[in-house]
Amino acid sequence: MIKFRKIIAKKLIINSLLMGFFVFSLNAQSTVDDDSFWKNVQFGGGVGLNFGDGFFSGALAPAALYRHNTYVSTGIGLNFQYSSQRDVFKSTVIGGSIIGLFNPYRELQLSIEFEQLYVNRDFDEQFVANADDSYWYPALFIGAGYRSGNVTFGIRYDVLYDEDKSIQNQAWMPFLRFWF
Repeated sequence: MIKFRKIIAKKLIINSLLMGFFVFSLNAQSTVDDDSFWKNVQFGGGVGLNFGDGFFSGALAPAALYRHNTYVSTGIGLNFQYSSQRDVFKSTVIGGSIIGLFNPYRELQLSIEFEQLYVNRDFDEQFVANADDSYWYPALFIGAGYRSGNVTFGIRYDVLYDEDKSIQNQAWMPFLRFWF
């Protein structure tokens, strides 16, 4: 069963990368000069930091979007997260995502984002009941947000949420996006 999951995870990663390259190569067929391509590219992402008594969590998630028109944008992103609780666990999460944004009105942004994440959890020896674990976790987020200029805030829902495997504690998540 584990071998089957690894094969599926590899196929998902390869397909995700191919889809990302396909999205960016669509513009290669146009006869417009190359400068117009870069005028429609936006960069952004997120940075997260959380700490407390013996706890630390940090995240870095850069992304790039191509604005096809005033309504539709697609892109790719990377994700890195590290968390630790002194004498309890350490967790590293690395992955990528494919992003689709739809703006039916200037202020409303609908989004769909597929993430494929590699999770590595290392528990301290005193927590024998919690075995160390490494696995691939897919997430498919559907969201809606309010957009003002290059900033969007809203909420998204992971339709593939698994209480035992997800790195989040629930399927609903607020978000804040910045694009430049």
